[in-house]
Amino acid sequence: MKTALSALLAIALFALTGPSLFGDKSDSAVSNASAKKKIVFLAGKRSHGYAAHEHRAGCLLLAKQLNEHMGDVIEASVHFQKDWPANAEVLQDADAVVFYCNGGSGQHMAYQHLEGLKLKLKDGTGVACLHYAVEPGEDEKGRGLFLDWLGGYFETHYSVNPHWTADFKELPEHPITRGVQPFKIYDEWYFHMRFAENMKGVIPILSAHPPKKTMDRRDGRHSGNPDVRASMDRGEIQHVAWAYERPNGGRGFGFTGGHFHRNWGHDDFRTVVLNAIVWCAKAKVPEGGVPSVKPTALELEENQDYPKPEKK
Repeated sequence: MKTALSALLAIALFALTGPSLFGDKSDSAVSNASAKKKIVFLAGKRSHGYAAHEHRAGCLLLAKQLNEHMGDVIEASVHFQKDWPANAEVLQDADAVVFYCNGGSGQHMAYQHLEGLKLKLKDGTGVACLHYAVEPGEDEKGRGLFLDWLGGYFETHYSVNPHWTADFKELPEHPITRGVQPFKIYDEWYFHMRFAENMKGVIPILSAHPPKKTMDRRDGRHSGNPDVRASMDRGEIQHVAWAYERPNGGRGFGFTGGHFHRNWGHDDFRTVVLNAIVWCAKAKVPEGGVPSVKPTALELEENQDYPKPEKK
């Protein structure tokens, strides 16, 4: 407890000292190797069984791609939930924090150091939340902070989490979409998110029309509700990934896909997330997008939390 408290206080102290400690966080070119943008991945505990919610394997895969292909300007590291309470000091000089973990009240990794994160993000540090990590649960304070950080979040009894094939027919012009072509892919795409009022500061990145069958489920915390059914009846397009420009200059990114680990093998799916993470850190996204190499089937098997089931 003493170690965790010391780490938390260290974050608060560093955050309160202001931007001079953290260096230039503009989009300008990085002047030297010591000024690399630091990206901290926070990977949650194992969750859903083989090949789903592979937080550890997913973070390691994305961090490896960034270090191998953007290593001149990016330094990415991965930290696990079991080490997080006593290792919060990893955030002291972070330019962006990426959460890929379970969500929900008290379960989300952010709740383990909520006040420290709140102070840290005041300096303009970027934050990205992938898949279940966009859900803060029913804690009102957490919901408010997620809205401030990301510009949107998954709200129980308002947002839904069906599996469906999203067809992203059009993409906006934005650094996050560089090198990304319109694509379609099957995933657990959450939608009908709770966004900032009038979408202020929010830039939709991936948007699609869910099929009507996504409303076949009964009402529940994640499955259905009158608000989302009314939205579907009105034919409203649903935003499943978005960028956010915070009033303090910080950047946020919410991405509701990422249930299936195999989807990191899809070039456009992977590139849009890599681009977004680099953008959140205020590093320059290459004109053709962040380069990466399509992982092999064997590489996708690496670092998973559960063994591959034997074929019967």
